[in-house]
Amino acid sequence: MSTIQPQGRSGPAKGKGKGGARRTENNRIYAHPLPLVFTEPQGKLLPTALGILGISPSRVEKPHCEGVFDPTTRSVWVNNSKDAMILWRRGFFGKGNLSRSEPSWLARQVNARQAAGKYMTSEEVTAKRRAERKQFKLDRARAIAAVAAEAEAAFAEGRVIDTEEMKANIPSAATWKPSTSSTQESELPEASAEQLEPDGEISAEPLEDLEHMQLTLPEAFFLSWALDCLTVLHPKTMDPMTLQELWTSFQSAHLSPHLLLLPSASQPLRTDNPFLLNYVFFHHYRSLGWVIKNGIKFCADYLLYKRGPVFHHAEFSMMLIPVYEDPEDEKSSPFNLPNAAPFTWQWLSTVNRVNSQVQKTLMLSYVTIPAQSRMTESSLTSPACFAQYSIREVTIRRFVPARMRD
Repeated sequence: MSTIQPQGRSGPAKGKGKGGARRTENNRIYAHPLPLVFTEPQGKLLPTALGILGISPSRVEKPHCEGVFDPTTRSVWVNNSKDAMILWRRGFFGKGNLSRSEPSWLARQVNARQAAGKYMTSEEVTAKRRAERKQFKLDRARAIAAVAAEAEAAFAEGRVIDTEEMKANIPSAATWKPSTSSTQESELPEASAEQLEPDGEISAEPLEDLEHMQLTLPEAFFLSWALDCLTVLHPKTMDPMTLQELWTSFQSAHLSPHLLLLPSASQPLRTDNPFLLNYVFFHHYRSLGWVIKNGIKFCADYLLYKRGPVFHHAEFSMMLIPVYEDPEDEKSSPFNLPNAAPFTWQWLSTVNRVNSQVQKTLMLSYVTIPAQSRMTESSLTSPACFAQYSIREVTIRRFVPARMRD
């Protein structure tokens, strides 16, 4: 079975320089920042002649990937593993629904089957460490309760106890060791045991790839409209959707159920539709060369990477803050936009501290929403309305007196 090994940010391979082999391999795999590939024509005379005339000899190769629009999850599902790997390795688009980022579920299952009874996979090691931490907390709580009960009994009887000896009975993270029975139970998970045949050999039953890649609506529209390398299929008819259908369907996905009952022509088109705001944000920073991923892990809306998750950690945590040009539009809006209301200093301090502890710069990205009154109905039926939006950034840094005295 041919599988793709998942790529990560872990340490270098054994026997290689510190990060050298892994960095070189990542540079080769993720050489293209976008699904579009620019190739030079063969030969020496043609490129030179075209260069003299001011014509670029490069040729653009576009992949033709397919996805299915899912209005329930507000995403586009890419079920073909080949298309999913193209979109991931050329720009880090999307996320595997059974993985943290790269769609590597099948490769991890194959590795787990090969490691059954021999060694532990990274997921099993993580599960074992979590179980050990949980057991340590339970053992420590029991020890503290026992020492407290012994102290109360000694006080009632008038006895003098040795406090150092009682402290020694409370395990610490440096002295505590897991019991042998719990360690042996966690070394071989049930799934690995089921994969073994009665004679101890690994089951040869083929694995079915149950994972698909999910693209956010801004990612899907960027790939379809800006790069023209993604075809989105209708969820019911499975026919290719036109750009106009994508434009209206992606906006309708954010409408409330009672508005969806109206005919398509009667559904309101508003400048504060969440799809428009997120796409303006996504297109702006993606066109500047940043890789954009979800930032909910760090209490933010988005994370900005210089090259991608496999190369470096995210440098900026972004908060998308909508600003209405006309305050009356906010009162009549059917959308409850996040961060639209004025935030408190406690909230800002909390988010800033979380990101400063992980060495990320918090940035507030204000997206100005054009007034509904000066936008015509026809202007909202195409991406031409994006020209009316604007973005400005405010960088927030946490002031630490002990570090910033100089």
